[in-house]
Amino acid sequence: MRFEDLLLEIGGRFQILILAVLCLLRINLPMHFLLHNFLAAIPSHHCAIPHQEAFVNLTMEEVLLISIPRKPDGTFSSCEMFSQPQFHLLLNSSLQPENKSIIQHCQHGWVYDHSQFTSTISTQVIPGTLPCFALVEQPCRPSLPGEVLRVPAECCLPLPGMEWVDVQHRTFTGILTSIFWSVGNMLLALAAYLVREWHWLLVAVTGPCLLRDLPPLLILDPHKDGNRQEHGRELLLHQPVQDPSPEEDLSVFWCGVVSGVTSQGGFIPQLPEGFPSVPSPPAPCRFGVAFSYYGMSMNLTGFGLNIYLSQFVFGIIEIPAKMVMYVLVNRVGRRQSQAWTLILTGLCIGANIVIPKPFTSLRSAVAIMAKGFSEAAFTTVYLYTSELYPTILRQNGMGYTSFMARLGGALAPLVFLLDEAWRSLPEVTYCGVAVCSGAVAFLLPETLNVRLPEGIEDIEKACHSTV
Repeated sequence: MRFEDLLLEIGGRFQILILAVLCLLRINLPMHFLLHNFLAAIPSHHCAIPHQEAFVNLTMEEVLLISIPRKPDGTFSSCEMFSQPQFHLLLNSSLQPENKSIIQHCQHGWVYDHSQFTSTISTQVIPGTLPCFALVEQPCRPSLPGEVLRVPAECCLPLPGMEWVDVQHRTFTGILTSIFWSVGNMLLALAAYLVREWHWLLVAVTGPCLLRDLPPLLILDPHKDGNRQEHGRELLLHQPVQDPSPEEDLSVFWCGVVSGVTSQGGFIPQLPEGFPSVPSPPAPCRFGVAFSYYGMSMNLTGFGLNIYLSQFVFGIIEIPAKMVMYVLVNRVGRRQSQAWTLILTGLCIGANIVIPKPFTSLRSAVAIMAKGFSEAAFTTVYLYTSELYPTILRQNGMGYTSFMARLGGALAPLVFLLDEAWRSLPEVTYCGVAVCSGAVAFLLPETLNVRLPEGIEDIEKACHSTV
């Protein structure tokens, strides 16, 4: 008897309890992944100007005019100041000094605009410790401990929801739990809007974690005999699931998958003899999904909207995207849905490269579409990846692909540094990775209406049946 057959005898009340607990746990996850958008936000700022007697009769705008050089776009420099006040600029502000020797880095710290943030990590740098704080010039931000601590939870939470339901309800379970991820994104925007001081914002977001540690203890592991009901234990004793031998690892498993796809006419690169086999073909998709998703999620100020409004809109657009995917993955299939959502994400990012900056409304609309496609790809990849692995390897496989996703999420903000070489190079990179990852998804097998494989032998039977 298969484990899914056993679930039919247990009944649905326990499964509903499992699903409810998982949905509540998932709300807090995105808050930690994207919290640094607000904790490490960089408000507009300029060099602090020491008071002088000559400034008594001048307005603040005039003091800035004679003390801070302007950029080519007309805005005041963030990290530079004149060594001496340039009073002649009061007569003609367009005559910027050509002598660069009178321009120096900030000597007395910085003055920040507090209209959006009372305080952030970047505004509390000790004056004089750095000539110009690195985060001021670049949108790349460091990873926070909370983001790292959420990685195991993100990897493990989808698995019980998939393993404790049958084939008919697997898609519904995956989509429903992912909707609560979007709810967390919207609640993060609300929390950041109400709590503008970064210390208390960190407390407000991480506080619920203390209440979240207890519910996971209620979730039973379907692979531990001590957590099974007595009747289920007796049934499984007749047909126990064989533990994987050292040879039945991920490489052996995916060798079967690769041979199965090849037999169906798919294109698989031929590696030289002795070359190690690819341990997990879904890994490029997970990398591309996370790379493009977090690349857009960490660029909230790059589309002409308020940072709080951008976070809320990016969260709310995910819900209709997930609902559409609920229909598509059951009609079109997992493979086609995964591939095309990634490709469309890349095309939308690429479209914003050619749209002029003054068209802020159009750029914002295209960015919202890209975020919707990216979230659709994210929703599909969680469902799809968990269905590709057999039960005895699912946790290891999901852990490896989650590592690839975290690698993509870690590299995503660093790509913003490429704008020094070419202003549009970050967008080109996000676009190219998304499109290439979507193309790789066409090589994966389809899992629509297929039972979750429980062992290597299930994969081998599936491969032999296609020959």
